[in-house]
Amino acid sequence: MHCPNCGQQQVSNETKFCSKCGLPLGLIAQVLSHGGFLPQLAELNKKKSVFTKKSGVVFGAFWFIFFTMLLTSILGIANAPDEAVGISAVIGFFGALMIIIGSLVFLRSSRESAIYPHEQMAAHPSAHGIHGSQQRALPPQQTVPTSAYTAPQAGRWRDTHDLQPIPAVTEETTRLLDNERR
Repeated sequence: MHCPNCGQQQVSNETKFCSKCGLPLGLIAQVLSHGGFLPQLAELNKKKSVFTKKSGVVFGAFWFIFFTMLLTSILGIANAPDEAVGISAVIGFFGALMIIIGSLVFLRSSRESAIYPHEQMAAHPSAHGIHGSQQRALPPQQTVPTSAYTAPQAGRWRDTHDLQPIPAVTEETTRLLDNERR
């Protein structure tokens, strides 16, 4: 293993510090041994959040069912004023709409967005680290036989003597300054 900081080759892969610059190599050796990622990072992503887009949409659906269907029916059966039944239906519909839209816009996805866990690396072979088990191969060699290259036909040669190099801006400026001095 070579030190990524100074390039010094180490005696062993188990070396804790670089013998030249002192860079801690324990973490680097761990990254190399696990195929280019740290298992501790996968542990961070296992924490489940209660507030996700999916849970927000489910809560909005329950809000709609409770206020619009259940509470409105109960208030109607209990002979509540018509205004209370109407307010319950409006709160149920628009409240659920706001909760669902708000959760879709502001809450994070319920899908796990891991940083190269083993499960997702198997699905993406190109995501393997330096020493990953599946390396992408170069495309097969492509050759063009020399018989494909032929000399131009007689009379079709291009005269390249007519191509003059374009002078640089500094050359033109220098020439103009020299003309002014004379």
